[in-house]
Amino acid sequence: MAQSLEITAARLDPALLDLPWEVPLEEWPESVLAALPRGISRHVVRFVRLSGRVIAVKEIGETVAFHEYEMLRNLNRLDAPSVQPLAVITGRATPQGEPLDSVLVTEHLQFSLPYRALFSQYLRPDTATRLIDAAAVLLVRLHLLGFYWGDVSLSNTLFRRDAGAFAAYLVDAETGEFQPELTIGQREYDLDIARTNIIGELMDLQAGEILDEDVDTIEVGNRIVERYTALWRELTDSESFDTGERWRVAARIDRLNELGYDVGELTMTTDVDGTSVQIQPKVVDAGHHHRRMMRLTGLDVQENQARRMLNDLDAYRAATDRQGEDEEFVAHDWLAKVFEPTVRAIPRELRGKLEPAEIFHEVLEHRWFISEQQRRDVPLPEAVQSYVDAVLRHRPDERSFLGVDAPRLEDL
Repeated sequence: MAQSLEITAARLDPALLDLPWEVPLEEWPESVLAALPRGISRHVVRFVRLSGRVIAVKEIGETVAFHEYEMLRNLNRLDAPSVQPLAVITGRATPQGEPLDSVLVTEHLQFSLPYRALFSQYLRPDTATRLIDAAAVLLVRLHLLGFYWGDVSLSNTLFRRDAGAFAAYLVDAETGEFQPELTIGQREYDLDIARTNIIGELMDLQAGEILDEDVDTIEVGNRIVERYTALWRELTDSESFDTGERWRVAARIDRLNELGYDVGELTMTTDVDGTSVQIQPKVVDAGHHHRRMMRLTGLDVQENQARRMLNDLDAYRAATDRQGEDEEFVAHDWLAKVFEPTVRAIPRELRGKLEPAEIFHEVLEHRWFISEQQRRDVPLPEAVQSYVDAVLRHRPDERSFLGVDAPRLEDL
């Protein structure tokens, strides 16, 4: 190991010192690598097993590495959906003294996949539009934080399942910058880059016969503009109404809650004669259902998963005739009698297929399906067994997706 090696990390894992930093990343031995789908990147990226987890190592110039490290740290502090930075390593050199590029080390996001890996036969035909919807939500959240991405694309995003939809995470912040407030031009430029890149990426999938040729890539690419614009308007536009319609304040907040946002601050102004009121959300925080589920049960799940689980909690409350009881007590019983037994009923060897909350969502979906099919109310334990045998056993393992290399993603 070169003596000039320097590691910058908020919390250093000593096991990093054991990796072959004196070897170019593309020549690292298979013995230290984890076989994960790498997607497409301008740089050499490798996944490595380290201290019982998987890390991503990207070879990159020193200045860019430190910039991206700081951007990711700031995003994490703001609870933005992004990968977690671990370290920047500089001063690398071969045993012969030849300098090597610096590397950025991030933690691999469990149960996440690059977009190419998601276009497999078992997914629904609308996979592309669901990914676009997730990307639009991600871009809005970043822009609300004052983050200009500069290189929005599916390739720079990871996706996790979220109760039938997807949650998107930023994975590449090389070109990103924080501003006190983004201008309309900056937001529109990010959106135009997103549209152009997404259309190109989908066309590439069609050329590789991974995406059905009937999919209109232009239409799908345009969708991110439509979805982004609609969501941005709902979150930021002002609304005027007569003073006698004050219920519309609560209605606006309810709409934002339903979209998964909490209103941290709201501005209200009246006109000169006091006959009309104008309201505008000033501070909105994503994760309304996530926070409620965390408060009630301690479960850290995706937003749509939390929404689905809260609906099931409400159904449990009604079925047990406990509407008048404290919500926290009912949630504790639901956790102990419904959620945890369902997750424990999954055979241990199959638990890496999906996140527990996603498995629970799919069990509920499967229960509804077979109940409709059999015209009876199928008990939950029976539905779990049917789901395991008919669905889960045939799914790939998404905890780490081991054994799949990027060139063979079309075979998934």
